Amino acid sequence: MNSAETPTRFRYVILALLCFLAMITYMDRAANGSAKSAIMTELNSDLPEGATKYVVEDFFIVLMAFQLAYAIFEVPSGWLGDTRGPRATLLRVVIWWSVFVFLTGFTGMTILGGLYIGFWVLVGIQFLFGVGEAGAFPNISKALYNWFPASDRGFAKSAIWMSARLMGGLTPLLWVSLTSWQYGGMNKEGGLDWREAMWIFAAVAVVWCVAFYFVFPNKPSVGPRVNAAEVALINTGRIESKGPVVVPWGKLVRSRNLWAVCFMYVITNFCWYFLMYNHPGAMKKQFPEWDKDAIGRVFLAIMSGAPLLIGMLGCYLGGILSDRYIKRTGDRKWGRRRYGMLGYGLAGCCYLLAIAGKWYAPENVWATAIPLILMGFCNDLIMAPAWATCQDIGRDIAATVSGAMNMFGNLIGAVTGIFVTGMILKAHTVNPGTKEEFVATSGYIVCFATYAVVYFLGVGLWLFIDASKPIVPDDDKSA
Repeated sequence: MNSAETPTRFRYVILALLCFLAMITYMDRAANGSAKSAIMTELNSDLPEGATKYVVEDFFIVLMAFQLAYAIFEVPSGWLGDTRGPRATLLRVVIWWSVFVFLTGFTGMTILGGLYIGFWVLVGIQFLFGVGEAGAFPNISKALYNWFPASDRGFAKSAIWMSARLMGGLTPLLWVSLTSWQYGGMNKEGGLDWREAMWIFAAVAVVWCVAFYFVFPNKPSVGPRVNAAEVALINTGRIESKGPVVVPWGKLVRSRNLWAVCFMYVITNFCWYFLMYNHPGAMKKQFPEWDKDAIGRVFLAIMSGAPLLIGMLGCYLGGILSDRYIKRTGDRKWGRRRYGMLGYGLAGCCYLLAIAGKWYAPENVWATAIPLILMGFCNDLIMAPAWATCQDIGRDIAATVSGAMNMFGNLIGAVTGIFVTGMILKAHTVNPGTKEEFVATSGYIVCFATYAVVYFLGVGLWLFIDASKPIVPDDDKSA
């Protein structure tokens, strides 16, 4: 190789592809939060006379089905990525979940000559949707491990999570733009039906698959798009096993470091999913005066998505500051740990501010919105350090380790969080099953107090995580 050769930058093309995938995953998930009122209205319209109607808060069962599958299949999907490569695995899972997003659009209809897509069929569809999405982030993590040097792992993960939060935050506004005001009390003015919006979301993922198929290779190799200088840069300091990757399940199970990472990620999932699944609907119910005209609905959509949008900055800073600290000090342990602790501590404080806002100014939209926007930023300070830690301690098995973290985060964190949140909000619902249905302020105060306590527990969990200790030490690598 010519020592003066300038490295190509094809790794950034790979990063752009993966960022777009992260956006699609959150777009498809966040659509459930935006569409749930329309979906439940559709289901109630076909119930027999005298049957108990569904309330919007019953939708938490649908969300739990998705999260349960999403959690269970994280590790198998990560294992596939480690042993067969992220390319084939990502193509399979994205096509799979697109099918079930498409089928969600048939809720309340009869298809295939007699199958009615009722509430419990929808629950099954969302479970299968979760099976597909489970493969996304572990295999994104593996792809980044293959394509980026160790010194840029925090940056690469911050770009992924910035993209995810961007689309998660924009989806409520995108949904309003696509569907017009059909379910907002005005006549439809050329907007799409909610079903059509779902089908468009599914189609976007299929288009991504086509681009990914022609562009993405599992690993960099010298060729017309990647020169030897870029390959050398990517492999700087890299120690890989020779031969096929074998996942050391015994070492994984015995790794206290991995267990600490898994339980740490429970905290984020328990507390954060309120923003994506409950916050958009809550803003409409709590501030109906803003939901009466087009400008007001756009404002509520922006406020609903703002915590995820400002979370982009948290994702960026968490990754960049973590990498910068490690480069300056050489201390990978505290380079990942300090921003995790800071993020969780500040997020807990933000929920305390949200309680104060609900208590003293329940009718003030800013008193609710601002603390949750700040919470989105603080929570996301931990995202890049957490996922970069999985690459640091996982290395060749980064997808499996990332899958284990995300599995625990969703199985224990998201599923229990959605269940607890759903039950609290349902218990505090006033006028259930009617057009005047709403959740009392006390319900949100109880939720926020719970989240604050859980975040403060998360600060302590970071003290048990050491990103400088790989699960398979260097001297255990195959010769």
